[in-house]
Amino acid sequence: MTAAPVLPSGPTGATLPPHVRTAFGVQDTDPNPVVWAGRRAWHCGEVLVRPVPDNAVAAWSAGVLDGLHVDGLRLARPVRSSDGRWVVAGWAASRFVPGTLEPRYDAVIETANRLHEATAALPRPRVLDDRDDLLTRSAAAAWGETRLDLDPATGGALYAELAAHRTVVRLAPQVVHAELFGAVLFDSDDVPALVDLVPAWRPRAWAAAVIVVDALAWGGADDALPHRWTHLDEWPQMLLRAALYRLALHAQHPEASARTMPGLERAAGLVTALL
Repeated sequence: MTAAPVLPSGPTGATLPPHVRTAFGVQDTDPNPVVWAGRRAWHCGEVLVRPVPDNAVAAWSAGVLDGLHVDGLRLARPVRSSDGRWVVAGWAASRFVPGTLEPRYDAVIETANRLHEATAALPRPRVLDDRDDLLTRSAAAAWGETRLDLDPATGGALYAELAAHRTVVRLAPQVVHAELFGAVLFDSDDVPALVDLVPAWRPRAWAAAVIVVDALAWGGADDALPHRWTHLDEWPQMLLRAALYRLALHAQHPEASARTMPGLERAAGLVTALL
């Protein structure tokens, strides 16, 4: 199991339907299957066509990225279908931007900070209203907004132990990308790239903290990573809430087991040392 987002199911991406190719104007281009930021997609010349897990979020993301500008970040500009839609039957398209995943976690956090400076003025997305998926529930629990009955063996016991250290924070929420670990690509010019947004309404430092926790748990990051970002607002509490978020998600995940806990246990230990 990885730290990939758990969202409503969409098309598998095993094949690219002809009507989707026609809708996005790539019917005359041979589609090549690729794995882009850990997900299956189809490279069609200058266009990348990919299945999306949530149509409403994908359409919101495309609408934002269409006009967003972030210094030092390549954004994959969305491509509309022939009838003007961002999403067709669970598929979205964007301009192809080259790059690969690299364990450059400080650079990913820097990218997050630049991105969230640019998204700070965005209004709260309506697509977040009344959501009840695993990500939403886990974040709400991490912030003390709801209570969850978590399996002690798959994260619930450690979650309860860490939650006792939670204190009040007073940071303003804004639109942040909640799942940047494994979503930022780098090319030969070292310029990061991003293809979409997974929105949350949380403080920007929390989004950076989620990257740190994921990097410690799943990416083999060095122990000093969380210490290099202590200048961020309310950093120990942001790390704590990020660890609680991932523990809550893990404990609810259908593929979770005691065998998938060591990475999160390591991350939790390093976070606790900063409290």
